[in-house]
Amino acid sequence: MSASLAEFVEAGLDWIVPDWPAPASVRAFSTTRNGRHGRPFDLSPRVPDRAAIEEELRLWLPEQPMWLAQVHSNAVCDVDRAPEHGARQADAAVARQARRICAVQTADCMPVLFTDREGSVVAAAHAGWRGLAAGVLEATLAAMRVETSTVVAWLGPAISRRAFEVGADVLEAHCLDDPAASSCFTPFKPGKWLADLNALARRRLARAGVTSVHGVEHCTFNERNRFYSYRRDHGDNRMATFIWRE
Repeated sequence: MSASLAEFVEAGLDWIVPDWPAPASVRAFSTTRNGRHGRPFDLSPRVPDRAAIEEELRLWLPEQPMWLAQVHSNAVCDVDRAPEHGARQADAAVARQARRICAVQTADCMPVLFTDREGSVVAAAHAGWRGLAAGVLEATLAAMRVETSTVVAWLGPAISRRAFEVGADVLEAHCLDDPAASSCFTPFKPGKWLADLNALARRRLARAGVTSVHGVEHCTFNERNRFYSYRRDHGDNRMATFIWRE
């Protein structure tokens, strides 16, 4: 149950395995819109073949993940203490027990994974602009209960600056307590900016004391053949990102 990049490639999957200095005991991956042999892979709750999708996932996961009812908040679910059944209303999850899976679903928002250098705890956060402004990354770090200097973070696929047009409300939400966050916004046209989620996340992590931040350069909006995008497609199709301790 290693879910390695080589195993995904052998299975005909283009799923993503984080390239980051996490301990060997920590496993993680992100799905794309593609399943085996080019079949659609959609983790939306309303997808007709959801049971078949979850059965495919079980080939790569040690147990059933804890699904969250995501609401763009800064709430963090403790997977070790949560009931085995039923979604928890939260936008991040943390786990210390082995084989307890933290999972977030995305389709333009950024999945952010965390662990510490000892691999004693893992976490995942769903970080859109609202969640970032609400402090979901900082709340996740607090729930991990480790020194932030020991934390390693990974930023997954999300909508990129060149595709993420926002209004003054988004700019103000991020600059209210951190005026210098304006550097993460590029003026686009009157009353509109292009927002850089990756830069906003990195800025917040740096301010929280996390210095080991890694990630991928993928745009969910522009890479149509690989990722779902809510802004592009206006649908409820979803990808997912998972992390757990062996």
